[in-house]
Amino acid sequence: MPDLIHNLEAVQQRIALAAQVAGRDPRSITLLAVSKTFPAEDVRAAYTAGQRAFGENYVQESITKIEALADLRATLEWHFIGPLQSNKTRPVAENFDWVHSVDRLKIAQRLSEQRPDNLPPLNVCLQVNISGEASKSGASIPEAVEVAQAIAALPKLNLRGLMAIPEPAGSIEEQRAPHRQLRELFERLRNDGLELDTLSMGMSSDLEAAVLEGATIVRVGTAIFGTRDYSH
Repeated sequence: MPDLIHNLEAVQQRIALAAQVAGRDPRSITLLAVSKTFPAEDVRAAYTAGQRAFGENYVQESITKIEALADLRATLEWHFIGPLQSNKTRPVAENFDWVHSVDRLKIAQRLSEQRPDNLPPLNVCLQVNISGEASKSGASIPEAVEVAQAIAALPKLNLRGLMAIPEPAGSIEEQRAPHRQLRELFERLRNDGLELDTLSMGMSSDLEAAVLEGATIVRVGTAIFGTRDYSH
């Protein structure tokens, strides 16, 4: 799949250039390839090209894909990044390495209860509704501090940081503003004593802005895999 490999290299170059502008080591930024709606064969092709972390949004689709790629499980990292309903937490707790979309304490509690004892703690990020959109999931900025402290105390979870999906914006300065807000909240939580190391922010259209504001994970799908077909 030459297009996929070319796209992957182009995105890695974008990250490297943004990191250079920000005075950061590009190795401090993880590229999460968002493979939702794309088949396991595409994930395998990206894996062969060196990609190791993959993001999924839909529980049933992702479990099917994880099973199809079981031979790669030891070195492939699965991240759940989509909205998570409380009745769908068990398969996520049992199969994923990361969950970025923990948007309320109830979801974290269920993941904690359902994480198998034989697996390492589940890495989680608190999703923050940084733009205050009614249609978006996530804790508000004022409630995020209390929720983060409660999640950090749960067993079998490892609160790594924060995630956000900002409202689309035009210029890079407009794109940087919400990412800056998330970074400032992240720094506040660290100052309050939480041992956080992850800012999951930035996608295909705004990864440069996110890297400039300190993203440690950028979630990129379309720029790697191409336009998605949601018809199915």
